[in-house]
Amino acid sequence: MAEEFGETWVYESIVGALPGVDITERTAVAIQIAVFEASILIVAWLYGLWQAVLPGTAAVIVAAIGSVLMLRLGDSIRRLPTPPHYQRLLFGSSVEVVLGVLAFIALVTHLFVFDPARSEDPIVTALFGPDPPVLAVYLMLLILWDVAYRIGTGWWAAVTAIWRAYVYDFPHATAWAFARTDLLNLGFAVAQLVLVPFVWDRPVLAAVLVGHVCAVTAATSLSVGLSLRGRFA
Repeated sequence: MAEEFGETWVYESIVGALPGVDITERTAVAIQIAVFEASILIVAWLYGLWQAVLPGTAAVIVAAIGSVLMLRLGDSIRRLPTPPHYQRLLFGSSVEVVLGVLAFIALVTHLFVFDPARSEDPIVTALFGPDPPVLAVYLMLLILWDVAYRIGTGWWAAVTAIWRAYVYDFPHATAWAFARTDLLNLGFAVAQLVLVPFVWDRPVLAAVLVGHVCAVTAATSLSVGLSLRGRFA
């Protein structure tokens, strides 16, 4: 049975609403990777920006991993005896979009205001030169939004998981199943460490990225611990 509004992430709802579009999870992710990677290579060829290919590819890979784990997380939760209020809170509130927007705005502010004011070699200049091509910057922001949205989703999934684990007491098998779904979210956070080598010389970005992963790890540990409390007695 097809999921209804309030039972899916926002981007799942958008794809599901497109007329005539009925593709598998694997195909959707493959298309995502192919379109972004082809765009990166075309832009690099047009403007001679080969130095931007590797970090761009890393960001595409992180976004793709986020897509896979996000879909699996959503499917896993929908298959479980999920309390309706928790499901509406997780999927139907669209808070993940708000958090993604906040993360994206913070990143854009850093790239175009904070970093140029404090660095002799700002990231945008290092990637695209002193006169960045509009198309290259547009593609960069598009890919970064893809990553930021999934980061926002990860934050919201972690927060609601803590609330779910604290409020509800599930049977043994269900509690373990929810704990495993929480670990999917942790897996995406850890995957983002792929980006660390590309920002290692940017202390603020590196610290924020590592701090974000540590925060999700702590939140997931808390939700798993709460879910399994008393299960080992």
